[in-house]
Amino acid sequence: MAVRRSSVFAAALLALLLLAASPAIAQTRGDAGDAVVVVSGDVTVERGEVVEDVFVVDGDVRIDGRVDGDVVVVAGDALLAGRIDGNLVMVSGLARLLPSASVGGDLTYGDESPRIAPAATVSGAIEEEDWRGSIDFLPFVGAFLLWLAVTVSFAVLGILLLLIAPRAADAVFARSRERIGTAIAIGVAIFILLPLAVLLAAVTLVGIPLAIGIGLALLPLAAIAYVTAAWALGRTIVKPPRGRILAFLAGLAILRVAALVPILGLLVWLAAVIVGLGLLALAIRAAREPVPAHSPGS
Repeated sequence: MAVRRSSVFAAALLALLLLAASPAIAQTRGDAGDAVVVVSGDVTVERGEVVEDVFVVDGDVRIDGRVDGDVVVVAGDALLAGRIDGNLVMVSGLARLLPSASVGGDLTYGDESPRIAPAATVSGAIEEEDWRGSIDFLPFVGAFLLWLAVTVSFAVLGILLLLIAPRAADAVFARSRERIGTAIAIGVAIFILLPLAVLLAAVTLVGIPLAIGIGLALLPLAAIAYVTAAWALGRTIVKPPRGRILAFLAGLAILRVAALVPILGLLVWLAAVIVGLGLLALAIRAAREPVPAHSPGS
C-alpha cells in the first residue's frame, strides 16, 4: 500500500510539472472522463458525471458523481457523496464521507482524521500518513516549476522573435561583435534611467498614468532584452550555417542553468538584461541611420 500511495503523490507532482509548461494555465479540465488537474481552485464532480482522476493542489473537492481513479488533495477539504473507485489521499485537510459515499481503495489522510458516516464504505485501509517530509519538499518543487515556466516562456518568446524578424536578430548579433562595450554602457544607462523616469513621473498626479504605463512596459522589455542576450550568446557558440533557433536555445540554456544558482542567477539575469537593452538600442539606432549613397563609378 505504501508503494501505491507514493505513486499517487508522485502522479500529482508530475501533473504539476506538465502544467508548468504553460504558465498561464491555472487548471485543466478536459472532456468527460478525462483527469481533472487544478493548481488553485475548487473542483466539483456533479451527480452523473464521470472523470478519470482528480488532482488538486490548493482547493476544495466535492464528489457527487464518480471518479474512476484516484483523488489527491494536497491542501484543501474533500466532501464525498459519490463514488471513488481508487484511493482518496488527503495530504492536508479534512475528508467528509456522507452516507452515500464509497471509496474503492484506501483513504489516507495527513493532519485531520476523516469524518465518515456509518453508512459510507471504504473498501481499503483508513490510515494516517506523515506527509511532512513531502510537504517540506514542496517549496523546492514550486521553485523548480517557476523556473521551468519562465524558461519555457523565454524560449517561446525568443523563437517567435526569430521567426518574425530574423534579419533584425542578425543585426543585433553584429552589434554584439562590433560594439559590445558601447552596448553595455547604453544598457546600464537604460536600466537606470527607465525606472528613474517612472519614479519621477509618479511624484506628480498628472504623471501617474504615464508612470503606470512605463512601469507595465518594463517587464516585457526586460524579457525581450533577456532573450536578446541569450541569442547573442548562443550565436557566438553556434555559428552559421547552423540555424538561428538552435543558437538561441544554446544561449538560453546557459542562462537558465545559471539561474538555478541563487545569487549567480540574479547577477546573470541582471547582466543579460543590461547587455540585451544595449544591443537593442544599438540595432535600432543602426536601422535608423541613412544608407550612404553610392557614386555612379563605385
